[in-house]
Amino acid sequence: MVKILRTGPLGVNSLVVELCENKVFIVDPACCEYCGDKTVISDYLKETKKEPVALVLTHGHFDHVAGLPVLKEFYPDIPVLIHNADSQMIGKNSSKIQKEELDAIGFSDFLSAVNALPSADCFLEDKKTLFDCMDHFSAGLSEKVKSSLKNWKILHTPGHTMGSVCLYNESEKLLLSGDTVFYGSYGRTDLGGSEVLMMQSLKKLKQDVDGKTLVYPGHDYCGFKMGEFFF
Repeated sequence: MVKILRTGPLGVNSLVVELCENKVFIVDPACCEYCGDKTVISDYLKETKKEPVALVLTHGHFDHVAGLPVLKEFYPDIPVLIHNADSQMIGKNSSKIQKEELDAIGFSDFLSAVNALPSADCFLEDKKTLFDCMDHFSAGLSEKVKSSLKNWKILHTPGHTMGSVCLYNESEKLLLSGDTVFYGSYGRTDLGGSEVLMMQSLKKLKQDVDGKTLVYPGHDYCGFKMGEFFF
């Protein structure tokens, strides 16, 4: 099951993805004090008695990473995962990059929410599984949970940013697409991205992802089939 919690300044689809037992991983947490939704994700986890094992970022834009400080405060021992090409967008030296992007869209006030982002603990790599990318952070997990993590494959899909990724579960026919694929559209490429690479990434997804797969993007409508995007 994928639980959608819309958080942050641009209504990000922050996703709580069930593995097995009571374990989950969280994708693109955007909750923050600035938006008044600081505890939305942590409250949901407590209410449902879910235990997060990873914070996974589809890319490093401000609206998808704003919840990192909050959730690392609540769950300091779980790893943050992002593709290496976007890793400079989080961590102690990321404020300059975040400021440039916020200035570009006239939203400089939000810098206070992303000026103390934690660094990446692990890196997402194309064609590897989430389990492969978690390094030693998976050591204490049960074999069932490890097996569940192995069902999630990383697809590097540069275009929206250089380090954008999608997470694909072929057996469950689920794709967590970040800002690469939206319903009837795809992500902007003018904030550190590339239109050429976006077209290449979309072609890759068309080839590698089953058309019956349900897509959960980073914003707006979720649960449409991949075949509805590629007419």
